[in-house]
Amino acid sequence: MHINYNLKPALERRTEQFEPETNVGFGNLRTDHMFLMDYRDGEWCDPRVVPYGPFQVAPGAIALHYGQSVFEGAKAFRHDDGEIYTFRLDKNAERLNRSADILCIPGLPESMQLAGINALIDVDRLWFPMQEDACLYIRPFIFATEDRLSVSPSQEYTFCVMLSPSGPYYADGFDKAIRLLISERFHRAVSGGTGASKAAGNYAASLKAGKAAAEYGAAQVLYLDANNKQIEEVGAMNHFHILKDGTVIIPSFTDTILKSITSQSILDLGGILGCEVRQETVMLDKFISDIESGEIIEAGGFGTAAVVSPVGSYIFEDNRIVTVGDGQVGEHTRRLYKTLTDIQKGKLQGPDGWIQHVERNA
Repeated sequence: MHINYNLKPALERRTEQFEPETNVGFGNLRTDHMFLMDYRDGEWCDPRVVPYGPFQVAPGAIALHYGQSVFEGAKAFRHDDGEIYTFRLDKNAERLNRSADILCIPGLPESMQLAGINALIDVDRLWFPMQEDACLYIRPFIFATEDRLSVSPSQEYTFCVMLSPSGPYYADGFDKAIRLLISERFHRAVSGGTGASKAAGNYAASLKAGKAAAEYGAAQVLYLDANNKQIEEVGAMNHFHILKDGTVIIPSFTDTILKSITSQSILDLGGILGCEVRQETVMLDKFISDIESGEIIEAGGFGTAAVVSPVGSYIFEDNRIVTVGDGQVGEHTRRLYKTLTDIQKGKLQGPDGWIQHVERNA
C-alpha cells in the first residue's frame, strides 16, 4: 500500500520529544497528524497522512443520522531502548472488522489498518509523553459519509486514525478501588443487537446509565442481561472476579458482550500468571452470595484504556452496598495489572507477536 504524506511544514511540527511538566490526562491531547482512507466505488483508496484537523462532511452524511460508525482503541508504548511498540494491534484490526460487519460497513484489510497506524505513529513519534505510565492512545474509526437520508447502508466511508498522548486512565491511579452500580433499569445490549461491536451508538446509549451511576457515588454501571439475571459488562469494560483459590473468572462472551482484548490477553496468560483463568456464565445472585461468603475475594474490569480497574464494592438501586474482600485493591488484581503492563512496556517477555516494533521510515 502506497501512503501519501502531506505533512505540516517542519516549523509547525513537534521537533523535540514531548516532556510535559504536568500529568497530560487521558485522551485530551492530539498529535500533529492523522491517517485517512476513503471507501468509494466499492474499494478502499487514497491512503494518506495529513495534518490533524476538522473533516468536511455533508449535513446529510449517514453517520450523523443513522449512527453508522465504529471505532477501536489501542495503545503504543515507548520501551527502554527508546523505540515505540504497539500491543496486539492485529487483534484491534480484527475486531474493527467484526464491528464493521455488524453495522454493514465494508471491512478494511488488516494489513492496511496496521500500515496506516504504524505510518502515523512513526510520523508523530516525538509526541510520546515522557511520563510514568504514559502511552500513545490509538483511535481508529470508520464512519459513513454518503449524503443520503434513506435508511440503508452507506456507499461511502472514511477510515481515520488519530493519536492521543495520554497518561493513566484514572487520575487516582491503580491504588484506589472503584464502586459499581448494579442496575436493573439500564441495559447495555440485547441478543441479536450490536452489543458485540464497538459501535458509536452503544456508547451514546451508555451515557444516561453513567449519570445514574454517579448519583450513587459509583464510577460505572455493572450491566446485567435483559432479564436481570446474569452479569455482562462493566461500563465499557469486561467484568472479572477472583475466587479465594486465585482462579480468575470472566463472563462467557456472547453477542451482547464486546470481547475485550485485555480479557483475551489475560485468558491467554493463564500459564504465566500461575493461576487458572476461565470463562463461565455468571449469575448475579450467586455472585453476590459468593462475595458475602468470602468465596469471591476480588473483582474488577478489563479494558484497553484502564487495563485493569479494581472494584471494591457494588451498590444496588435500593442503596444496599456489598463490599468485595476488604474493599481495597487485592494482590491477585495487582499481579494481573503488573504482568500485563510489564509486557506492554517491554519489561517482561510476552507471547510471540504480541509486541510489534514501529519502524522508522518517515
